[in-house]
Amino acid sequence: MRIDLTYRLTKEKISELNANADSRDKSLISFGHMGTHFDTMGKTFSLDYCECRGVIFDVSALGERDIELADIDAEKISAGDFVLFRTSTSERYEYWSQDYSTKFPQLSWELIKFLVAKKVHIIGIDARGLRKGAEHPKADEFCASNDVFIVENLVNLGEIISAGAENFTVHTYPLNLVGFSGIPCRVVAEIGTSK
Repeated sequence: MRIDLTYRLTKEKISELNANADSRDKSLISFGHMGTHFDTMGKTFSLDYCECRGVIFDVSALGERDIELADIDAEKISAGDFVLFRTSTSERYEYWSQDYSTKFPQLSWELIKFLVAKKVHIIGIDARGLRKGAEHPKADEFCASNDVFIVENLVNLGEIISAGAENFTVHTYPLNLVGFSGIPCRVVAEIGTSK
């Protein structure tokens, strides 16, 4: 069974985003920060990261508070994993709305540093980022400088939870762009298989 975790961007939605974006958002959109995308911060995404063992944590009951290391079962995480966090932000709010952009929980710095030290390959979230405001690019840069990539704006993470998936593989394929801080990608969970 395959579950598409990629936000479906329509031509109309792209036009709406461009029409309503302020100058900062327009520059982000033009450099690949639209829909489901990697925050690569100019680093090269290795093809070895295209297929990873998936580990998912449902943190949707935590509300808007920071997600702490103590909130997850860290023993489930191994080097090379794609670690997904279901916050339900993409289920609760319209993509790129004010609420979507501001009412999501952040990963604590302790948790981010743990994931980097664990050498996971990818951290995924169904929200606009791991951190808010000025700390958003700081978290992206910290992770990318340690060869850990962040995938934002995922959808359908609840389907993985509903399937009771213990073992699954996440396939992630970015566009072949070089030197961009963000790169659109397609992300698909394959349930019943584990890398």
